[in-house]
Amino acid sequence: MNREAVRIAVAGSVNVDLVFAAARRPGRGETLHGTDFRVFSGGKGANQAIAAARAGGQVSLIARTGADAFGQTARAALEAEGVDLRFTTTDPDYGTGVAGIVVEPDGANSIVVVPQANGRLDAADVRRAAPALGAAAVLLLQLETPVAAALEAARLARQGGALVVLNPAPAPAGGPDLPPDLRALLAATDVLVPNETEAAQLTGIETDSLDGAAAAGRALLARGPRAVLLTLGARGALLVETGAAVSVAPFEVPVLDTTAAGDAFCGALAVALGEGGSLLSAARLAGAAGALAVTVAGAGPSLPRRADIERLLDA
Repeated sequence: MNREAVRIAVAGSVNVDLVFAAARRPGRGETLHGTDFRVFSGGKGANQAIAAARAGGQVSLIARTGADAFGQTARAALEAEGVDLRFTTTDPDYGTGVAGIVVEPDGANSIVVVPQANGRLDAADVRRAAPALGAAAVLLLQLETPVAAALEAARLARQGGALVVLNPAPAPAGGPDLPPDLRALLAATDVLVPNETEAAQLTGIETDSLDGAAAAGRALLARGPRAVLLTLGARGALLVETGAAVSVAPFEVPVLDTTAAGDAFCGALAVALGEGGSLLSAARLAGAAGALAVTVAGAGPSLPRRADIERLLDA
């Protein structure tokens, strides 16, 4: 089906992922032989930008990379997907962000991220991207870059009438007593998309049960977002709005690698919302995208295209 591409702005991180496959995570002080090694483009901002582009969006990325080989690799991967990099700055002093990822046989992963240039994204970078933010139907944000930059992006995007979708990852340490800038960002958010771990960290409420997840969603809703969409892994998702909590059924797929499943979810969600879909229908499409992502190894390669997402929806 032909459809006009909706404009999506993404402000966030760009990394190169160094992915190690191993039988298990190494213990403290332990050297462990791995079974595979690969290099992929990554970072939540870049992943969500590619995910949105593959889901049918016209995407602009507001970010920083280093003037290094990793930055060239990341930019080439983004440009190959048609992502607009006019507002992605090359930092002359800091290298491109890098992540070391250990993937276990069941697909679970452990990640160490060194932000580098990502930590230098600031409000001035965002203001230079005002044309992209003003034209966007949806702005996608995460927490791998400074909150001040995300706040400025949310302010400019809302002035242009865009929906603001925040994936609060990684969730800050320190529990539900959030710093003022993050509280302000939550209040400027239309749709908050935490996973179960992030929701628990942000609220102090355990999310192991559906009732717990709903309670955490209501606690987050009280902090300002119009809606909270919790991703629950194999349990699907839970949409929490004022007066209602609705489950979104999972898709049964073989799990190879969970890296970037949340990014696939967020990118597809943004496109579906920008196209005018309801939150529930958008969550369903996003769930299919996240499910497909866990069936493929690596961040970039796992992000599905729209035709594949719709094929799973129709199955």
